[in-house]
Amino acid sequence: MTSDPEESVRLQGYGEMTLRTALATLMALPARDRSEAAIFRVRDASRLTPREIGALASEWGIRPTVETGADQQHWPDIVRGMVREAPLPSLLVAFLLGVLVARR
Repeated sequence: MTSDPEESVRLQGYGEMTLRTALATLMALPARDRSEAAIFRVRDASRLTPREIGALASEWGIRPTVETGADQQHWPDIVRGMVREAPLPSLLVAFLLGVLVARR
């Protein structure tokens, strides 16, 4: 199945974007996160299979980023994971503390 790079899709956890952007974002993720992510077409809510994702990425020349180490994470990934798992009251307290520190 051929796909339009400008087709609207939804990348799980990241929102709606074009198919090319979703593939580039997905390939930038660490391998363990990449295997858990899902891309859904907006037009019919169907999920792209890992085989389709791999075929489109190789067809469009989008390669996975090379990881420097299996246990190494970058700060944005660490913060994103903490925000996803944190309860709302904790996020509010962290925000208010950030505001207080920024005002000083």
